[in-house]
Amino acid sequence: MLIEIKNILLPLTGADDLDSVMSVALDFARRFNAHLSAVVVGSDPTEVATLAGEGISAGMVTEMIDAAATEAHRRAIRIRHSFDTFVHQNGIRRVEASKIGMTLGEGVSASLEVLDGTEHDALTWRSRLADMTLVPNLISATDPRASETLHAILFDSGRPLVIAPPIVPKTVGRRIAIAWNGTPEASLALRCILPWAHTAEAVQVLTCQEYQRRGPTGDDVVRYLRMHGISATTQACDPISRDVGAGLLKGAENFGADMLSMGAYSHSRLRQMILGGVTRHILENMKLTVLMSR
Repeated sequence: MLIEIKNILLPLTGADDLDSVMSVALDFARRFNAHLSAVVVGSDPTEVATLAGEGISAGMVTEMIDAAATEAHRRAIRIRHSFDTFVHQNGIRRVEASKIGMTLGEGVSASLEVLDGTEHDALTWRSRLADMTLVPNLISATDPRASETLHAILFDSGRPLVIAPPIVPKTVGRRIAIAWNGTPEASLALRCILPWAHTAEAVQVLTCQEYQRRGPTGDDVVRYLRMHGISATTQACDPISRDVGAGLLKGAENFGADMLSMGAYSHSRLRQMILGGVTRHILENMKLTVLMSR
């Protein structure tokens, strides 16, 4: 049975970088007749309070906490206004977060919940009951915790993470590239991309000799997709300046892909932070919608 996308978690991290992520969210919600569970996380006063041990007086820390709380409140108001405008302009039905699922099948719906900064873990917990989580691109994100949020969901949700491109895309999911290296992470990403692949105009499996690990080959993936009624081709990609990530992005561009799926961090995140890696390169240079799983 094909996995259905019915609940899309949408963490909103800023009011000035929402155009692209909201465009992708609208496409997905309409495509899958799904609910958009938007969440805004405020600032955490404890992050400022830790500065008390850095030679900053208690009075200054209190002022900084108050300023951070005020700015977080203003940011939440801006995001709420942007979200309300988006919902109204696109005719999306608004429901309370506590009533999600009670009106399933009645068209696209949306809810907005504002969490205190101390409830940051609750965002990850919510992602475990979402069919996917959609986040803004790190390139355009204005919230300094955007990277933390992205990686927390990627590593701790057990569900696919979709990252919007830095600018509003013309299309999403018409031409899909699948980065394949035979790993369990790539296998999960392959399974998660099926709802989009079923309606895509074309699908291509991208491989690279330097990227491949022990496991099924690209040709095996094509046969697997064929069993699901999906026609696909394979394409070998060469690293660019010895960078596999750059080679995969170039392969996706040559294919005209508007969506890429891949497993994330086959090597440890720490290793990639220090030495670089495919996942890191994609996150820092992607221009299309990317689905990642871990």
